[in-house]
Amino acid sequence: MASARPNFNLAALVLASMAAFTLAGHFTATRFIHDQQAHHLDELTEVVLRRSEFAVDFAAASLDELSGRGLATCDPASLQAIRLHVYQRSAVKDVRLVNSDGSVICSAYSETLEFDKGWVERGDMLASRDSRLMLFRVEQFGGDALGVLRDIGNNKALVAILGINASLFDIMPAELRAHGEVLLTLNNGAQLGEFMLDAGKARLDPVEIAKSSARYPLRATIRIDTSVLSSWNSEAYWPAIAATLVLGALFGVLLSRSRRIEGPVADLDRALARGEFRPYFQPIFDLRTGRIKGCEILARWLREDGSIVPPMNFIPLAESSGRVEAMTWQILGRALADLQPHLKSDKEFKLSFNVVPKHLMSTGFGETLRSTVAAAKVSMRQIVVEVTERDELDDLARAAAVVRELRDHGFRVAIDDVGVGHSGLSRLKGLGANTIKIDKFFVDTITADASTATIVEMLVALARDFHMTVVAEGVETEEQVRALISCGVEEGQGYLVAAPLPFARFSELIASRAANAATAPVDTAALVA
Repeated sequence: MASARPNFNLAALVLASMAAFTLAGHFTATRFIHDQQAHHLDELTEVVLRRSEFAVDFAAASLDELSGRGLATCDPASLQAIRLHVYQRSAVKDVRLVNSDGSVICSAYSETLEFDKGWVERGDMLASRDSRLMLFRVEQFGGDALGVLRDIGNNKALVAILGINASLFDIMPAELRAHGEVLLTLNNGAQLGEFMLDAGKARLDPVEIAKSSARYPLRATIRIDTSVLSSWNSEAYWPAIAATLVLGALFGVLLSRSRRIEGPVADLDRALARGEFRPYFQPIFDLRTGRIKGCEILARWLREDGSIVPPMNFIPLAESSGRVEAMTWQILGRALADLQPHLKSDKEFKLSFNVVPKHLMSTGFGETLRSTVAAAKVSMRQIVVEVTERDELDDLARAAAVVRELRDHGFRVAIDDVGVGHSGLSRLKGLGANTIKIDKFFVDTITADASTATIVEMLVALARDFHMTVVAEGVETEEQVRALISCGVEEGQGYLVAAPLPFARFSELIASRAANAATAPVDTAALVA
């Protein structure tokens, strides 16, 4: 009997631990699902707001270009040039020259004036963070439009009339589309656009998420029926409960043996000390020819037992715990060592790596980067610093100074996640980067959603105005390649050519592509590795 008591105690401890973990798992899983839903809806609302901001950015840049070319007049030659400008930018329906009080002097397409139900005075227009830019609703027969006014002097202003296409807001997941609505309004409540499958359906106790732009008087709102949320994204509940049962059993066993349980940050520190973080290489390629022009290095955690930890399981913790800087230098140093022969033989090849804004603006970042690259005997002009937009650049002037210093030493700077991150394009211009990377969110829908293609065209046009290059992320199909090319995008990155690869396989891919290029021209159909 005495020998059975330890086993009994162990079983009791394990069962108690499983019960406690299961109860905690229930509340945790329920809370997690609720938080995930809220986070997803918040992201969708943010996307609507960003799309709208990009449209205004696009209009403002167009007006600045027209003003800079001296076309803010009503003479026939100027109006003809403005009409050509409007024709090349499908989102803009008309451009008008107005007096300081907002009254119209002339219009590039005078016939559009006949569709106006009314025209607001300047006192009813809404100010933006840019004091020379104002927004207002243009009521028209057949649908309202957005007016964007740019002052060009003391007495005159140019106004761009932007068409608001409801498909711009068709962003809902399939299971929510019939149960929600998306609205874009001005801060005074004037509605600009709406997407709703069943306009006559009443919303019963809807959940509402709203976000306002920090730069423009715009507000995006999503409303979803509460009833549909009970089953949306709830698939994780039972796997989570099963996982907590297993964890509870393991915890009980560990507790019974009095083993010390260490936290995940300690695991990161040990992995850093052992050099377990490795660079994986994903090609950046020419969309027209398929030629690999560079690569982005991405962190992977290779444990001593050979298992690979996915980035989503350690990158957020590394960022929040302050370990991401050491991790970045570790994988960059290894990537430079691996890729050095290719970088020296192909001086046009570029190596890109990610930094979070906090790391970019940390003391000594530029000096450490220069010494790391110099030690590898690689040209600094071949290194691209990709600034991620997961965190906002709170001090744009300081960040711009860091970017300017990097560029003065030959480095290139790219802005990652453009379109769904924090920065508007006016802030991107102020930062002084060389390249913008269009987020995968837009690439995924570019072949199915005309409004996405319009947004990508806006991004390309504005990047061209800012003297930036454009890379599309997450390219997976040849159809996407053709759509991106038609929008003016020249370079891409994604699984169509290759997933992120360990260096040995990446090196084989480069060699294989070089051999194929020597024997036959590469076309779009041959992009798949």
